[in-house]
Amino acid sequence: MIAIIDYGSGNVGAIANIYKQLKVPHIITGDLAELEKADRYILPGVGAFDTTMKYFKQSGMVDLLNDQVLGRGKKVLGICVGMQILAESSDEGELSGLGWIKGRVRKIDASKLSSVPHLPHMGWNTVTTRPGARLFEGVDTVKGFYFLHSYYFDPSEQDDIAATAEYGEKITCAVAHGNIFGMQFHPEKSHANGVAIFRNFAEL
Repeated sequence: MIAIIDYGSGNVGAIANIYKQLKVPHIITGDLAELEKADRYILPGVGAFDTTMKYFKQSGMVDLLNDQVLGRGKKVLGICVGMQILAESSDEGELSGLGWIKGRVRKIDASKLSSVPHLPHMGWNTVTTRPGARLFEGVDTVKGFYFLHSYYFDPSEQDDIAATAEYGEKITCAVAHGNIFGMQFHPEKSHANGVAIFRNFAEL
């Protein structure tokens, strides 16, 4: 059972619709007892880093998920700001992130961009994946994914980078560290490629 975490931030309905089409057991929930029973988690997020962290902390889920993800090794996939809060900190805010993957969220350097408007990075972009990245099996990396962001996760360890995209410079757009995964783009808005990502996560 995949728990799509509902804490007041993120497009949970669109993700659930994809899993319904795939006939993968799933639930949208913020209930601690239901979260504890789940096999894996999807952590969405839309908006600013600090606002998202406040929502998440107020939800009462952080301690339970620390135990389930870090202690018990259950898999989690963070999407958009849900990926960014996996980091330790962010240029966008003052609050600490979850710190599940070492690194900091940084603002895209607009001075390196030639197109206008410079930010946010919005629309489809190709990606380059790390060899053997299982989440990207069956994905058309040339077509890529739909992005909407001005900040990106800069991991402390190069081995935690699962995919990159070019936007003025090479930026990390997916991370993977053991049982913890994150994607800056929106797979729920990325048609067949996004469906492949969600299917792969269910089968990891």
